[in-house]
Amino acid sequence: MHVFILAGFSEVLQIQYFLFAFFLCVFKTALLAHMFIILLYRLSPSLHTPMYFFLANFSFLEICYLTNIVPKMLINFLSHLKTITFYGCAIQMSFFLIEASAECYMLAAMAYDRYNAICHPLLYNNVMGKTVCIKLVCVCWIIGIPIGVLQTSLIFSLQFCDSNRINNFYCDIPPLMSLACNKTQFNEIIMLIITFIVVIGPFILTVISYTNIIWTILKHHPAGMRKKAFSTCTSHLIVVSLFFGSGTIMYLRPNSSHGMNEEKFLSLVYTIFAPLMNPFVYTLRNNDVKNAVKKIIGEIKIVFRIIREKL
Repeated sequence: MHVFILAGFSEVLQIQYFLFAFFLCVFKTALLAHMFIILLYRLSPSLHTPMYFFLANFSFLEICYLTNIVPKMLINFLSHLKTITFYGCAIQMSFFLIEASAECYMLAAMAYDRYNAICHPLLYNNVMGKTVCIKLVCVCWIIGIPIGVLQTSLIFSLQFCDSNRINNFYCDIPPLMSLACNKTQFNEIIMLIITFIVVIGPFILTVISYTNIIWTILKHHPAGMRKKAFSTCTSHLIVVSLFFGSGTIMYLRPNSSHGMNEEKFLSLVYTIFAPLMNPFVYTLRNNDVKNAVKKIIGEIKIVFRIIREKL
């Protein structure tokens, strides 16, 4: 078997054209938002803090995540064959697992940063120094690499039956295991163990961090500041719950219980819609970001005024 067929969402041509236009808009919006965050971080000295360092790295991770999945999906909307090669599928899965694992731990690292900022403000600069932040980001990526390589190796060591139709829009573990001829109990056990390590572990750390944050806000912050703090925490927890929740349901269910539409919907949530929402929840609603944007726009206006005067 040299190629797989990605089932996608619909066989109706008109619907595929609509989906292509829709997901192209989503893809461009998400990419531009994440690129804007990275550029803003680089151009604004006021944002050179641990929080925005993590957000800039998180945006870079999301760009990698999106560009690994969406371009092939968009191509298949306009293609009759909708194929992906055996090795292309393995590469896509490997990078997806590396990036998904790194994202889980990055979310936990970002929650830990907010925990230190709110619960231990006097020690914050010492605890979250530049070296510590760089190490945390590196650890997030390093954890993902062996997980991605191991899981991909195990899946592609299976013998696949006559059917080569993957019931999804990208190469993922559950739909590929359903194509295997031989028994997959060992693969399912490994997937459960890795899911607990990669998804459940960081999720628990994130929840603990936000629980302590909320408790500190209730105890030590005046009523006027609580509403703003709770609004931010709630938004973050919604995005975190969407990502971790959909991933947990996807990988902790028995292989036999995977439903076609449910599986694709869950995949959409954590591969496309969560990366689209993250910039608006984590960064673009933030007053520091708004002030940085106003400052840059003001500097650009001054430059244009000077150029106009010289001309």
